[in-house]
Amino acid sequence: MSPARVVPALSPAPATGRGAAHPTKSAGYPAAPAAPQDAHPTAHPTGYPARTSSAALVAPFREVRDPGGSGTTAPRSVSTEAGHDRDLSLGAGPHFDLRLSPDPGPAPHSGSRSNDGGRDSGPGQKSAFADLPESSSADTQLIRRTLAEIEPISDKVTSYFYALLFVRHPHLRELFPAAMDAQRDRLFKALLTAARKADEPEVLDEYLTHLGQGHRKYGTLPEHYPAVGESLLGALARYTPGSWSEATEAAWVRAYTVISQVMIDAAAENEQYAPAWWQAEIVSHELRTPDIAVVTVRPDQPYPFLAGQYTSLETPWWPRVWRHYSFASAPRSDGLLSFHVKAVPAGWVSSALVHHATAGDVIRLGSPAGSMVVDHATDSGLLCLGGGTGIAPIKALVEDVAVHGRQRPVEVFYGARSDHDLYDIETMTRLEREHPWLSVRSVISDGPTSGLSGQLPDAVRQYGPWNTYDAYLSGPPGLIRSGVSTLRGIGIPSHRIRHDSLEELVGAAR
Repeated sequence: MSPARVVPALSPAPATGRGAAHPTKSAGYPAAPAAPQDAHPTAHPTGYPARTSSAALVAPFREVRDPGGSGTTAPRSVSTEAGHDRDLSLGAGPHFDLRLSPDPGPAPHSGSRSNDGGRDSGPGQKSAFADLPESSSADTQLIRRTLAEIEPISDKVTSYFYALLFVRHPHLRELFPAAMDAQRDRLFKALLTAARKADEPEVLDEYLTHLGQGHRKYGTLPEHYPAVGESLLGALARYTPGSWSEATEAAWVRAYTVISQVMIDAAAENEQYAPAWWQAEIVSHELRTPDIAVVTVRPDQPYPFLAGQYTSLETPWWPRVWRHYSFASAPRSDGLLSFHVKAVPAGWVSSALVHHATAGDVIRLGSPAGSMVVDHATDSGLLCLGGGTGIAPIKALVEDVAVHGRQRPVEVFYGARSDHDLYDIETMTRLEREHPWLSVRSVISDGPTSGLSGQLPDAVRQYGPWNTYDAYLSGPPGLIRSGVSTLRGIGIPSHRIRHDSLEELVGAAR
């Protein structure tokens, strides 16, 4: 990273991208934006509310003395407890969340790969963090001391951050969902994640690149970043009297300046070849069980993705609320995309998709993400564990192997609570009949079954050996944790175990 990339403290650098305008009606459903524009229309043809973009939100970091006389930064006449509505569906887990949206970008993990045109930090590629000042290690220590001090009062700090943001910059409130309780919970965890990754510059650079690209769908602009940084520093200064100092403030300013610049650059670069979002019309809605639906959509533009990846999805019923869903098939010649959706308690998006969506409705899709893809350069066998609707990306992986025509063993363990919950078993057994290299075993945790009984990881131990296989896991976070522990215990090295980030999975299907 050249010094020119680093912007002055908490001020936005110019970028080629300026956000995407809302689409206009075309061919029976809205077309996704293909080119940047500054103005947004006043209404959206699908019923989405318009998201106006503020033209002048630039506010340099300024100190506002606490009226209580503490000498720390604070807004005037702002309660430290913002009265947000409760949203049980927004617990998306820890992410570096210095942003204007509730949805995290994809987080890298061991062996991660970029499959959406992102700027991966690989061998020979210089990280954007390589040119941080020599004091970067000292900065990391100062930042972590701040985080340690706010940990016991993280709720107050995050509430105060949003109070600052919305009072000083009310234009930004419309970029957020109506209910934000879980959004507040995520901010502190996001900062912890950033602190942990501060000494892993390539990983952090890759993560922020994906995050910046993903923010395009929210209408996030370079002008918004100073407001976020200003509010962040104001909240930290108020609640860290033991560790806050001029040196600490300078460390946070340096870190946030680089972080925001990486995200701004990533968004501008991504804008050159991808829309901010895709509009997709629902062409089929099949209810498999009372609470599970298979939803098939037709994007209005070609949608590039790989089997095993996922996307973020927004419905017209809950604007600005995005949820992650895995693709339930490999790329198809007709361009259609399918998702398996389970309605969960307090799940706004999942309940809407299962119980209210019908053919003809239009939803939005973000960019594809995720590294749980097949390495077709090897002939290693695939060991796949899918629990519940986690069978969707496993099915996509099987189809992907079939399309590439290479004879490699694929062993699928399909877990559910009861036989009734094996909603896609017929599809999987059909694939097993068609491909002699495929084996499918159902595993039922509760009740009688003609398949295997018990917990999915325990069932895997009964077979094998698996030490030469590449493992893929998809399902609830608990399954991923126990599955990874089991697979490591039976000899599969960590770099051959692939799954979506646990942080992404927490609450992602709501």
